[in-house]
Formats: sequence, C-alpha cells, structure tokens
Amino acid sequence: MKILLMGEYSNVHSTLAKALRQLGHHVVVASDGDGWKDYPRDIDLKRQSLNKCYSVGYLWRLLRLQKQFRGFDIVQLINPVFLPLRSEHLSFFYNQLRKHNKKIVMGAYGMDHYYIKACLDFTTFAYSDFAIGKSQRYSRENETFIRDWLNGPKGKLNRLVAQDVDAIVSGLYEYHAAYQAHCPWSNKECFIPFPIELTPVDGSTEEVSADRLENSTQKSSIDAVRFLVGVQRSRAVYKGTDIMLRVLRRVEDELKDMCQVTVVENVPFEKYVRLMGHHDVIVDQLYSYTPAMNALEAMARGLVAVTGGEPVSYDLLGEQVLRPIINVVPTDEEGMYQLFHRLVTERQTLLPKLKEQSVKYIARHHDAIKVARQYETLYRSLLN
Repeated sequence: MKILLMGEYSNVHSTLAKALRQLGHHVVVASDGDGWKDYPRDIDLKRQSLNKCYSVGYLWRLLRLQKQFRGFDIVQLINPVFLPLRSEHLSFFYNQLRKHNKKIVMGAYGMDHYYIKACLDFTTFAYSDFAIGKSQRYSRENETFIRDWLNGPKGKLNRLVAQDVDAIVSGLYEYHAAYQAHCPWSNKECFIPFPIELTPVDGSTEEVSADRLENSTQKSSIDAVRFLVGVQRSRAVYKGTDIMLRVLRRVEDELKDMCQVTVVENVPFEKYVRLMGHHDVIVDQLYSYTPAMNALEAMARGLVAVTGGEPVSYDLLGEQVLRPIINVVPTDEEGMYQLFHRLVTERQTLLPKLKEQSVKYIARHHDAIKVARQYETLYRSLLN
C-alpha cells in the first residue's frame, strides 16, 4: 500500500511509518515535527512564524506541495488539525486530500472536540485534564481549548472531518471512551495502541531482548532512585506536572541520599531519550488514565512510569497479569507521596520487578510491528 501520514504527535507517525515500511509498504510522513520536539519526517511542514508575511509564504509552499500528497491508498491525519493552520484554511487542504486519494483515516490521539466533550460531561471520567469529579478545572490553557474545540472553529472542523472520514483510530483509552460516548459516527472508531519501536528476538514480537531486560534491572542496585521529570513550560499546570513535582520534592528533601530528581524543560526528543538511559523512574501526566507516548518510550527502555494506570486501561488491552504502571490519582496527594516514598525506600525489591514488567508490557501491547499489523488490517478492510 501507498500510505501518507499527515502531522505528528509525540513520534506516533514516525514510529508507525518505520514499522509499516518493514512490512513492505511505501510510507511518507509529512509533518512539522511536532514543534520543538523535532521528530523525524520525510516532508518538512514546519511553519517558521505566525507573522502575516510568513503565513502567506507558508500557504504558498503548501499549495506547491499538493502534488506530493496525491495518489495514496491511505491518508492518515494525526488530528483534525493536521497542519499548523487556521481551521478555515484546513478545510481546503482536507478536501484536496479527500479528492485525490482513496481513503482517509483520522487519528484520535490528542486534544479534540469529543475528548473535551467527554471530560466536561462529568460522567465519562472520574478525573481528566478538564475536571475532577463534578468540578471543572480552570486554567488559561483549558479556557483556550474549550473556546476553540468545544463550540469554536476547531470543533466545527472536527465534527465535519469525523463525519466524512472512512475510519477513526484512537490511541489511548481516554480518546476511545470519548468517541464512543459522544461521536455520532462512533461506528467508524476503533482502538489501536500507540506504537513503540522495539528490537524483537528471533523475529518474535512477544519476547523481549535480553539486553533490554538486563538494562531494566541492573540499575536497581544503585544507592539512589533517579527520577526524570519532563516539563513542557506552557503545559505544566494542564498536565499536572506542577503537583507531582511538588510532592516528589518533598520526598527528595526527606530522603536526600536515596532520591535524585532531574527536571528538564522543552527538550528535543533525541536528547530526552538519551536522558532516559540515565534514570530509573519517569514522572509523566497526572490527569490521564493511561501512559501516553512519553511514558511508553521510557517503559520500553526499562524505566518505571509514574502516570495514569487505571484498571480500565489494562482491560482495554486485555491485560490481566502485568501491572507495571504506578497509577497516581490527582485527588490524593498524600497517596502520591506514599507511592513516591515507597519507590525510594523499597527500591531494591520494587524497582527490578516493575522495570521488568514495564519492558514486557511494551513488548506485549505496543511493539511497533504488532501495532502496524493492526493498522495494516484496518487499511485493507477500508480498501476492500
């Protein structure tokens, strides 16, 4: 198949492209690299500035590229907003993709109309980026998202694209639940886990390489547990990093000799991956039900993830045995403190087991080749 992957979030399309190519497909990734994260792509769609002169030049550049976006069996959009453009301009480019290619798939991989709708129904989730229980969370970023996505131009575009596409793929439990609860075209939606690149043993994606397992356990004999906290400067409050870091600093102050905390801000992906290799635990999102790409990448490298790990997320994957994720609940800071404290004081017994389970979990559910085969099955069903 000839496949075009448009846009990027957290290395999803770049990783999927590699795996699909290994399965024999011709794949092109066209994206802006997800901003400062600078993920790999074949066609660079980065927008240098929002300045009016630059904007006109960017639109002209996109128009000149249109011939390269034609003749594909499958075009997959990372989001209804798949280019860094205003929604009214995106409608034109979406229609061009629809006109000149066979099938269109839309990703439900991040912020969109149906996710916000589910968060604000105060029923679908016990907590989320936008609410805790029956109480809405207020922040400047949340207000912007609600204005643009719920009833604004992005929300309108989302509804039009969801109605028109041939399939919708969700990558996390939250997005799957949101589309099933609120999208009138939920029959088009299916869940496929995010892809993570692994090195299989003897061609088997079920096994995990001895090197990865050794790496996941050998660091646990050290004297101190090394925590890595990645902060997006503009999104710390939205993601709950501010709360988790505050609690973790409390543990660090009490257990100085056994706890080391590294905080990095807005680090490009390649550098962030290198940093993972020097740490034991990654501290990620507070308001999620599931580990997203950042945490999954870390788990694949033998780190323990402190993030969302609700039972429903394991159920969606059909996982009944492995429980590697340290699940944190935003309403229980004392419980969060106890989890961090226990990870440090009981590191010799807890970390080796959780690290090993983390690697096995990724190999079982997120191995990029396994995930690519699920996409391959979906694509072929659409073309048939």
